[in-house]
Amino acid sequence: MDFSIILMIIGIVCVVVSFFLKDSSKKIEKDLEELSISIYQETNSLKRRLKVVEEELLLEPNFQVKSPLPNKTKSSINQSFQLKQTEAAPAKNVKPINEILVRQVIELKKQGYTLQEMIKMSPLSEEQIRYILTNNGGIQ
Repeated sequence: MDFSIILMIIGIVCVVVSFFLKDSSKKIEKDLEELSISIYQETNSLKRRLKVVEEELLLEPNFQVKSPLPNKTKSSINQSFQLKQTEAAPAKNVKPINEILVRQVIELKKQGYTLQEMIKMSPLSEEQIRYILTNNGGIQ
């Protein structure tokens, strides 16, 4: 009987002590939840910023990047292409070629891609690509 009383006292003491001890698993669970929420918010913020940057690059044809090409050359390239397009098809709405796309075509040519491969890789028309290659091929 002494043994059963000792076991009961130990059990009661363990139950009483459990009420006063902090539950560390709940704290860890709460910290994990806060961390996941903050990561989710940060991810959404980065996605929004990336979307704004992508829209700026895709929607603004006058987007300027400092480049080794002189400003006169850039403007003359776009103006001469617009004139050529206007003479060929005056009813079409002609937009200037983005400098990034001009550089992309020149770099693809330097890497040895053919005209047909460049047409597939670039959003520019075949005439625009031909014009860039004939007028800008030697400019770096």
